[in-house]
Amino acid sequence: MPTTPEMSMDMTPDLTAVGDTGLLDTLQHEVALFARRAEQTRLGGVGQVRNSMDRAAYLLLNRLDKEGPMGVKALAASMGIDSSTVTRQVAPLVDTGLVTRTSHPDDGRAVVLQLSPRGQARLEEVRDSRRQLMAELTEDWAPEEREAFCALLTRFNGALSARMAGHDRGDS
Repeated sequence: MPTTPEMSMDMTPDLTAVGDTGLLDTLQHEVALFARRAEQTRLGGVGQVRNSMDRAAYLLLNRLDKEGPMGVKALAASMGIDSSTVTRQVAPLVDTGLVTRTSHPDDGRAVVLQLSPRGQARLEEVRDSRRQLMAELTEDWAPEEREAFCALLTRFNGALSARMAGHDRGDS
């Protein structure tokens, strides 16, 4: 991160340069409320699918769907978590048939994780339910408000990811 005159020596942004502290207080409070409500509801969707898949499972299945079969280390790296966490989180997905484990074609000792057909169907069911929930929660929003919220939330999550990656490297 480049150093600017608005930043102190410890690289913490000067709040007067970033914005109104009252606005920042509101932002941190609203993010805390969002995190709690998201965890309470898991933003799991509507109907029978509601709360039927935990966050870790959803994120793992979604990553395998988007990026294809991969090893534990690659999956962990792409998600920004450690291999032992992936191994622990993927075990119940294998047990329930949502993910399959196969030997790597070039190295029989390595394991490749792949979304099973059952996992693909289940993931689509959960995605559909979550899409419906997002539609209901934002039904009175204008399309440009939905787009702006999505863009800002994506940007916010990117900033959090970059900060976490910097902390993992010892930057801060």
